Amino acid sequence: MNQQVLTIGQAARLAGVNVQTFRFYERRGLIEEPPRRPSGYREYPAGAVPRVRFIKRAQELGFTLAEVHELLLLRDDPEIPCKQVRVTAEAKILDIDEKLRRLKAIRSALGSLVASCAASLEHHCPLLEALDDEVEPARSSRRKPPRR
Repeated sequence: MNQQVLTIGQAARLAGVNVQTFRFYERRGLIEEPPRRPSGYREYPAGAVPRVRFIKRAQELGFTLAEVHELLLLRDDPEIPCKQVRVTAEAKILDIDEKLRRLKAIRSALGSLVASCAASLEHHCPLLEALDDEVEPARSSRRKPPRR
């Protein structure tokens, strides 16, 4: 039985990505480099399409390309127990929780800076002052006297 082969454009379109994404995944080793026609065009097997969709869905869930690579190894090995995949997903949840904690801290700090801003043209902006790497963080919440 002759397996269907696709050009990179056809495969990318079916996978819902652009051609550059397909090539990028290939360079990163997430999809195998396919054989080439005598003309030099790549001939992707139809199985490359669901693999790229898997990669995109994993990225949408927050997995890095290195983590996606690990997931693909788990996916490709029928001997790997589901428990190992669960451990990987649980680690990603912990990573997401930590990112949320950091984002909440950043939001709180930025909210404090915005609240301290008089939004007046007569005063130096404490928000900008806090971003100046020459100013110590403890001083960033104090307002400077108006410029004259």
